[in-house]
Amino acid sequence: MTARAIIIGAPRSGSGKTSVTIGLLRALARRGLKVRGAKSGPDYIDPGFHTAATGLSGVNLDSWAMSPSLLNALASQATDDAEYVILESAMGLFDGIPAPEGRSGSAADLARLYGLPVLLVLDVSGQSTTAAAVAKGFATYDPDVRMAGVVLNRLGSERHRRLSGDAIEAIGLPVVGAILRDPMLNLPERHLGLVQAGEYENLMAHLDRLADMVEKSLDIDAILALATPLEPAAGDFGDALQPPGQRIALAEDAAFTFLYPHVATHWRKAGAEIVPFSPLADEAPSPDCDVCWLPGGYPELHAGKLAAATNFHTGMARFAATKPIHGECGGFMVLGEVLEDADGQSHKMLGLLGHSTSFAKRKMNLGYREARLRAACPLGPEGTLIRGHEFHYAQMTATGNDEPLADLADGQGNPLGASGYRRGHVSGTFFHAIARGA
Repeated sequence: MTARAIIIGAPRSGSGKTSVTIGLLRALARRGLKVRGAKSGPDYIDPGFHTAATGLSGVNLDSWAMSPSLLNALASQATDDAEYVILESAMGLFDGIPAPEGRSGSAADLARLYGLPVLLVLDVSGQSTTAAAVAKGFATYDPDVRMAGVVLNRLGSERHRRLSGDAIEAIGLPVVGAILRDPMLNLPERHLGLVQAGEYENLMAHLDRLADMVEKSLDIDAILALATPLEPAAGDFGDALQPPGQRIALAEDAAFTFLYPHVATHWRKAGAEIVPFSPLADEAPSPDCDVCWLPGGYPELHAGKLAAATNFHTGMARFAATKPIHGECGGFMVLGEVLEDADGQSHKMLGLLGHSTSFAKRKMNLGYREARLRAACPLGPEGTLIRGHEFHYAQMTATGNDEPLADLADGQGNPLGASGYRRGHVSGTFFHAIARGA
């Protein structure tokens, strides 16, 4: 049977769509249904919650960063062992970047491409019947993006629900959920978004609270009836990031968590073995691995512990002498000489590259990135075009004397100059790679 799917969208970030998505995923899993969470765009935190809620790995579907063929292949793979796919929008439903048709990175691209219905989550705090005007705008803005139902969020009372809900149903949109304001349902956040799923001591208890809320406040059967078959056109993984080695030493702990699920899944399916190690536990990469990968995460929260991890430092230096190492964002920061934490304390990092970074001197860097590699590295051969995303607050305080790794452009192709560094077998960048460009 073909999996059925629906998109959870909203007018903006902070509307409550993540809580609705996670609660719905958990509620469906508790019913014994095989359900998978998906996320539009480059978010690398929400898929962790989707995985925890369902037991099936989450996936990113990004119409800008992924070629149409890769996007179709990943969408098809998402249906392999699932009865339902719940696809959560990033930001607002139509938010993306100016791009050729269907390549903006928005969830609306996916709604058009796959003919998927949208369940619109509206934060109606501070309004009542005006919510119908917002819903009507969504219903008419793009005739190829169909609003199938509405969930009212952050209601203050039963009267509030009637005023908002009746007005929306009068324009022909069914209201399939009404959620009262409850601060206990909010997910904690920090500077890059939600606190990660793996950091909760009582994660499942919170997921079950969200599922209880969904069971109480949403008509789950009606929502399932709105879902339609997800039947992507044929695709392939030719533009996926290829395994950088047969055995990949992967840093994996509270400081290193931001590896896209689709990247690790493809590496394994392509025959590679991922061998995790924990720098925070003072572990070094296994010497029988072919390559070492330091993903992004929150090293700035653990800089003192990383600085004191002598076995990690020694093992990384030994590994770098003969084998490739690549670091992304947080991993890139740890490859440098010094990391300054939020309190202004400087901590000695690996020194395998010559730059230094500071989290005390903060400035947000956010957006899609396209990189042309100047030299071969674990991302690919020289000249390879990589599409990815950058999101960090840390700033470079010293550049060092290493060779640049890539020529960088933003999502619209505007040049941003040289990016990242390479020295010997070691390379690193601030941007997170998602796929090869096409």
